Amino acid sequence: MPRLTDARKELRRAQITEAAVRCFGRNGLERTSIADITAESGLSAGSIYAHYRNKAELVQAAAREVLAERAKVLGEYAASDTPPDPDELLARLVAAIDPAAARVGVQTWGEATTDPAIRDIVVDMTDRMRALLHACVTAWLIKVEHHEPAEAREHATPAAHRIMALYQAELLYTALQSPTEEPA
Repeated sequence: MPRLTDARKELRRAQITEAAVRCFGRNGLERTSIADITAESGLSAGSIYAHYRNKAELVQAAAREVLAERAKVLGEYAASDTPPDPDELLARLVAAIDPAAARVGVQTWGEATTDPAIRDIVVDMTDRMRALLHACVTAWLIKVEHHEPAEAREHATPAAHRIMALYQAELLYTALQSPTEEPA
């Protein structure tokens, strides 16, 4: 059997993680089996176990995947020449919520209350997201509203906290909708 290159390993891990996210979103963390992920990914159980030791490791990877996607988008917004204002930033984040990913995210928050490894991921990614929101609002205040940097950083803090809270509320609301209630 040919050896996998590092790039190919990463693609395979992404394929497995994406299949796991779809399964977790559809069936829940507890009710999803490795067999479900195997069927969803089209790979063998051996291939999955070659990349992940167990389901817990897959849950951790799925948590990172879901949370990292939002962090990536926020980084792009902060780096743009004209960052969105706080209301537009929240509207864009809410519009981009994927119902399956929201269900995985909320389930992950629940797991974080009892699983230290998941808690570490959620805390790290939440802190990163809050910092990115702060950077977005700070960039908007400097580039669009023409505030001084120190003043912008100070004023961005409460706005970033409000955006984070409202975004998390929308994630929860979306996650609680049944799949038949999702918009077409």
